[in-house]
Amino acid sequence: MILARYERMIARRYLLPGKGEGFIFLVASISLVAVMLGVAALIIVMSVMNGFRAELFDKIVGLNGHAVVQGYGGRLPDWRQVVAEAKRTPGVTEAVPLIEQPLMASFEGRVEGVLVRGMQRQDILRNPTIKDKVISGSLEALRPGSGNVGIGARLAEALGASVGGSITIISPQGQTTPFGTVPRIVDYTVAAIFEVGVYDYDKAFVVMPIEDAQTLLMLGEEVGMVEIQTEDAEAVGEILAPLSAKVAGRAVINDWRNMNASLFEALAVERVAMFVVLSLIILVAVFNILSSLIMLVRAKTRDIAILRTMGATRRGLMKVFMTVGITIGALGTVAGLVLGAVFLFFRQGVVNFIQLVTGQNLWDPSIRFLTELPSKTDPFEVLAVVAMAMGFSFLATLYPAWKAASTDPVQVLRYE
Repeated sequence: MILARYERMIARRYLLPGKGEGFIFLVASISLVAVMLGVAALIIVMSVMNGFRAELFDKIVGLNGHAVVQGYGGRLPDWRQVVAEAKRTPGVTEAVPLIEQPLMASFEGRVEGVLVRGMQRQDILRNPTIKDKVISGSLEALRPGSGNVGIGARLAEALGASVGGSITIISPQGQTTPFGTVPRIVDYTVAAIFEVGVYDYDKAFVVMPIEDAQTLLMLGEEVGMVEIQTEDAEAVGEILAPLSAKVAGRAVINDWRNMNASLFEALAVERVAMFVVLSLIILVAVFNILSSLIMLVRAKTRDIAILRTMGATRRGLMKVFMTVGITIGALGTVAGLVLGAVFLFFRQGVVNFIQLVTGQNLWDPSIRFLTELPSKTDPFEVLAVVAMAMGFSFLATLYPAWKAASTDPVQVLRYE
């Protein structure tokens, strides 16, 4: 929308408060602030929701893969053949054997439920979700037969264990005697403590070489499952369809969508709901712009009539008032982008400050899954928010601008 010189001058004049126009300026300022808060709130919430999904996906998939081939009864005797078939499947990038079993662990009288995870040593050392999150000790010490394990940070806190300490793992699968089954009780040395950032994993995981897990659970040469990584997590079902047919009858394939369906569906629903609810803030701000422009038109009726007699066109007056409204929306949108970016940059500090002031634990990892407030800003979503704010602002200017352009100078100036 190109403005003539006099149209720019008038629009600039109407954007600034004049004599007796303090209330109009106050309403326009409130409109600007409302647009700013609406845009900032949308960007912050959508970025945090995206961060939640991305962090959970990266860490859950980083530990569980895009899919697992799980043997019936928790045993997969021919796992080497399954690994070979998986690696030959187009789209599969990696296939590694795993053992996972919920057991009990104790340390100096404290007992906690744990999830023992047996992995090949090379897979432990190259798994980024674990190797990059070690906060004490070293994964290098996890060698077959060494009796060393790595445990999650929250589990270490719950047990009171530290690197070098000895924890006891209790397995109900022991030797059968005339008096019943005797549980296996084995001591392991804590060689590493890691914090992947997902509370449930940090509270339960005990990682050990797969050979030690086979010995503990009396599996012989068998494993429990084969973890699979693919080129495209979203197309994991189509990629693994040929493999599913090959392992039918001896194993079942579960992908990340099936294993965590309720969690990711809940996040998707909440994300849409929050977007709709917070969009109402921008809509309210737009109504403020509409009301401030209507008041401005009423206050400037005589000025508009004089401008019409001086040769101002209806089109020109419409452009003037549309420019005023769009400028308020644009300034509010830019301010909202800046506020949202600043909040997201200091998000964890803001959470900590609020917790300090209120004395409330706003970010309990046992409830929130993650240990820190995540964020991932999607540029396309930001553009959508900006487009929505500017679109609503544009629509809000149409009626006041049309009303101003429809002013009849004869009627207004008749008794002047």
